Amino acid sequence: MPATFSASLQRLALLLPCLVLGACSSLPSMPSMPSLKSLASVSGDKVMGIVTPYRVEIVQGNVVTKEQLAAVKPGMTREQVRGVLGTPLLTDVFHADRWDYFFSIRRQGQPFEQRKIIAWFDGDKLKSIDAPDNLPSENDFVASIARKPSSDKLPKLELTEAERKALPPPKVQAAPPVVEEAPLRHYPPLETTS
Repeated sequence: MPATFSASLQRLALLLPCLVLGACSSLPSMPSMPSLKSLASVSGDKVMGIVTPYRVEIVQGNVVTKEQLAAVKPGMTREQVRGVLGTPLLTDVFHADRWDYFFSIRRQGQPFEQRKIIAWFDGDKLKSIDAPDNLPSENDFVASIARKPSSDKLPKLELTEAERKALPPPKVQAAPPVVEEAPLRHYPPLETTS
């Protein structure tokens, strides 16, 4: 009897969490109270429709700008391409004539950005490069990732002339007392030469 009871108890222990989780999805919603599904749902960037969770900025890959791409010319060696574009994110043993440069950035409140550049080689020389037309310039990229100030109001950095005149005058400090120096003493050398 105890062996069958413990086996039944184990089955019940496995079945109970499944029943509880299944019941959450089939609860009817009452007009005055939102359903459990809607309370736990994440719609867009908000949880429960009111809370916006913090999302970490994720930057991956190599940033390649228009200026860098313009500096790469067919016929350059692999080392020269690496010097301009950086180390490729993906090099494949089975495709030794191809270097892949990927870049992606995911920021809160901004659309997901992703760019892919492929450098094709013939031996050690660059044959061609496949890049999208919408690469940003270096200044555009820096401006796009720069943090925006939390408010449009800039802090005041200087006083006006009227505010300077309203300041109390600085306190004049007394000169420190003059301390007379003791006369210098001269001592004979410790060792004498004979």
